[in-house]
Amino acid sequence: MWHETAGDAWSPRPPLPGDTQVDVAVVGGGYTGLWTAYYLAAADPTLRVAVLEADVTGFGASGRNGGWCSALFPASLGTLARLPGSSRSAALAQHAAMRGTVDEVLRVADAEGIDAQAAKGGTVVPARTGPQWRRARADVEGARAWGRGEDDVRLLSASEATEVLAATRILGATYTPDCAAIHPARLVRGLADAVERHGVAVHERTRVTAIEPGRAVTEHGTVRADVVVRATEGYTASLTGHRRTMAPVHSLIIATEPLPAATWEQIGLRRRETFSDHRHLVIYGQRTADDRLVFGGRGAPYSFASRTHSTFDPSYSVFRSLHATLVDLFPVLADARITHTWGGALGVPRDWIASVGIDRGTGLAWGGGYVGDGVGTTNLAGRTLADLVLGRDTDLVHLPWVGHRSRRWEPEPLRWLGINVGLRAMTLADHEERLTRRPSLIARAVAPLIGGH
Repeated sequence: MWHETAGDAWSPRPPLPGDTQVDVAVVGGGYTGLWTAYYLAAADPTLRVAVLEADVTGFGASGRNGGWCSALFPASLGTLARLPGSSRSAALAQHAAMRGTVDEVLRVADAEGIDAQAAKGGTVVPARTGPQWRRARADVEGARAWGRGEDDVRLLSASEATEVLAATRILGATYTPDCAAIHPARLVRGLADAVERHGVAVHERTRVTAIEPGRAVTEHGTVRADVVVRATEGYTASLTGHRRTMAPVHSLIIATEPLPAATWEQIGLRRRETFSDHRHLVIYGQRTADDRLVFGGRGAPYSFASRTHSTFDPSYSVFRSLHATLVDLFPVLADARITHTWGGALGVPRDWIASVGIDRGTGLAWGGGYVGDGVGTTNLAGRTLADLVLGRDTDLVHLPWVGHRSRRWEPEPLRWLGINVGLRAMTLADHEERLTRRPSLIARAVAPLIGGH
């Protein structure tokens, strides 16, 4: 749906013509790679920068996600503060940087004439059961303990929450202003055009098979570079030597037909707020600029040996579950036509901590591991990687995620077994809470194994 409405023919740019030499080779033409190239070119127009993309820019998660440009980060403040060399103030600095990133994305889109159909309405996260309401209150109490005020995140009563989002059985909600609903494909395709205007070479249909010190090996030739940036996220396992670096987990999405104004009056989202809820198995949604409801969630099983998929049968059970969940939230949509179903891979590091960094000895740099929170985080990654590559001593290069290295995932079949048990456990945890009306014991037991912090 995003691809069809991007106002773009998606015609591939020419592949790499053969062996070449550049200053910086960026592997991956999604948000991380393009933002890195954009800020490098802006900082030093004399740099020779090349982006190498296996398909077309925006083919993967950057062009098919749920369209949340948020301040969300996959690791908690407490986890960030406990990283080596970090502290409470460093974790808060990272959070502040993430909040500022939302506005930075919108600023660049405006400056470059990219119509990302953005609306910064924030995010509302209802609680619809007693255990969810306890988690909502605990989230806000935790934020206050970190000095985060009402301007950052606040608790809404049932009536306040329903005024924003009229879902069923709402007990209350949390709300943050730090999110913009965007059209992700328009953003990534516009960003690709912008980096080309700034002198960056973008080579599509150029699959990189190996990244080595001083070079990226492709099917069309070798690109030699002082710095090679790995920006491959959910597709990292396809690179030689990186099978266990990142686990690709698939998220699936459905989209309705454009809904009439009368239906939106019953649902809400008047400022195009994004929404989720406080269940364990992640769901997410937004109202698009053309009045569709885009709704996604996890639940698709992890594929053995880190295989990725870009197409899914429309009758797939996860799509049926998403539709049932959507109708449970909004009964008025029971007869609304679902026009599109799709999905794709996101990248999950073993400890669920996103990171950026550079190895000065080898010239190898990296960014990724966003666990689905990448639309905003990639921009911070791109700015930080640009500073690292250029050797700048800025506040960004001292944030706690810089230089962090997650341990590798377990070999198969342990990886397949562990990830799928975790995904199934989160589904069971939500069922358990509906039956017992108490916080899930299953979720408590599994949380340390699947990134709960």
